[in-house]
Amino acid sequence: MTTDDASSFGEDQFRHLVESIEDYAIFFLNVEGRITSWNKGARHITGYSKEEIIGQHFSIFQIEADHTDSNPASQLEIARSRGRFTEEGWRRRKDGNRFLASIVISALYDASGHLLGYTKISKDMTEKKRLEERFRRVVESAPNAMVMINQHGSIEMVNAQAEILFDYARTDMIGQPIEILVPERFRHGHPEKRSLFFGDPQSRPMGVGRDLFGRRKDGSEFPVEIGLNPIETEVGTMVLSSIVDISDRKQKEARIQAALKEKDLLLGEIHHRVKNNLQVVHSLLNLQSSRINDPLVKNMLLDSQNRIQSMALIHQTLYQSHDFAKVDFSGFLDVLVSNLVNSYRVNSQDIQVHIDVQTILLPINSAIPCGLLINELITNSLKHAFPGGRQGQINITLTPCDRSTIRLGISDNGIGIPDHVSMSNSATLGLRLITLLSQQLDGKLTINRRDPTEFNLEFPMTDN
Repeated sequence: MTTDDASSFGEDQFRHLVESIEDYAIFFLNVEGRITSWNKGARHITGYSKEEIIGQHFSIFQIEADHTDSNPASQLEIARSRGRFTEEGWRRRKDGNRFLASIVISALYDASGHLLGYTKISKDMTEKKRLEERFRRVVESAPNAMVMINQHGSIEMVNAQAEILFDYARTDMIGQPIEILVPERFRHGHPEKRSLFFGDPQSRPMGVGRDLFGRRKDGSEFPVEIGLNPIETEVGTMVLSSIVDISDRKQKEARIQAALKEKDLLLGEIHHRVKNNLQVVHSLLNLQSSRINDPLVKNMLLDSQNRIQSMALIHQTLYQSHDFAKVDFSGFLDVLVSNLVNSYRVNSQDIQVHIDVQTILLPINSAIPCGLLINELITNSLKHAFPGGRQGQINITLTPCDRSTIRLGISDNGIGIPDHVSMSNSATLGLRLITLLSQQLDGKLTINRRDPTEFNLEFPMTDN
């Protein structure tokens, strides 16, 4: 600001404005470099009062070691010849302590071009410098590669880990576009994605849902994870990227996936073989029953065949599914009921079976006893509930009570269970199996003997 500008503003108002500023030390020097004015900011930063400093040469703030490189005389000469001198350097306070100062010295001329003196504006940058150094130390000591870029995509700062990761020297990265660290096949879209981030700068992972890769100096690529963090600076927003090489993790994941695939193949083969072995046993029993004339023994063998068929069917369902740990019971029951109806030669016109089963996946440890239990209950209804060609209906329900409990219900409108039959001490193998299987499922069994005959079982759905 020239003296004419100051006059047009009002000398008193201008002086009051300058003197009231506290963040900057603003004072005037005469042509010899002696201080002619002093403001609050100058007192706050240097510790000198107005009375102590007026008339002193501004070299009073200079540190001896700095005189060689930038002495007060050369500072004034540069300001006089170029109009301005700027520097960031260490200066001395009244108590002898040093502070880092950002300095601007400007020459003042009158309307005829005669030198009137100088203005000197200083700002204490010590705390800012301390924070910057602390920030740099934190970045430098970070275990991950750290790269900071500006809004134009130029690299402003990297740490030692970035040098190791990308195999570039620090000097080869500073000032270069960030794309030198990006594989060529991704470079064309990178500036647009960078612009989107600067449009809404928020800390977040980069490329969620996408595979990201870095590029070393030799052109080799490697998978990475990148975290983005906006950093506010005096020259605008920058982004600090934390980059992690996840090659080892990817290799481990690939090995795990291969192991899981091998495990699935093995489990599938096991279920397939168990099913085949049970089918062999079923066929042997069928062959044996063809040579037996005693109806009682023949029926016992038929019941055993159906129990084996039920277990084989569970293993077949698992073998055909994508989940070897759980059985889809809706599909299992359709096949099981059809097999039992055919096995006991039931006329579907006389006895109708209704299945109401929601999509339920049972763990195999629950599926096998549950399948056997259903087999026993349906078999009992088919064999005993409708004697003499009576017509009737069997209802099967399997629904979740809540997230951890299942309710199984099987009922029929047949003749019912005779009063003399004890459910807990029955001599009938089928009824004893129903009790034992209910206990194995850790379930609560309730029975209604007739009108209708109902078996209701609530049991926990666990993987144990």
